[in-house]
Amino acid sequence: MITQDVPDFREALPDGGRLAGLDVGSKTIGVALCDAQWTFASAAETIKRRKFTQDLEQLQAILSAQRIVGLVIGLPLNLDGTDSPQTQSTRAFARNLDQALELPILLWDERWSTQAVERAMIDADMTRKKRAERVDAAAAGFILQGAIDALVAH
Repeated sequence: MITQDVPDFREALPDGGRLAGLDVGSKTIGVALCDAQWTFASAAETIKRRKFTQDLEQLQAILSAQRIVGLVIGLPLNLDGTDSPQTQSTRAFARNLDQALELPILLWDERWSTQAVERAMIDADMTRKKRAERVDAAAAGFILQGAIDALVAH
């Protein structure tokens, strides 16, 4: 099940359980995790993209080890809310995950996630190299935090 509707996603989830957030890029996938009570999200790791089957294998290992019950995938919309080529790629990735995994998937508007995370890292005086290593996982954490805040509100 893939949805952009928070109540539909909430309905598909058990009461509680860990969620994973994904920031899917063309070269990397940022991964974040949250606690079972949906209180806080934190950056976990960054996966270097290869073929989908290899990406899936790495994701399945993480999801299984962390007992993940649902996925939140950042949807990179244009500033005016329309789809971009990257949006279409992310939707295709989500469809492939939906076929391979038995987990509900929420597509979450991520329009300002990377910029917000980069700004926070710059404000924290993090070096450019460290920012490059951590920005995707941190953006996934930002995306996941927004989604769990919305889930708790519903």
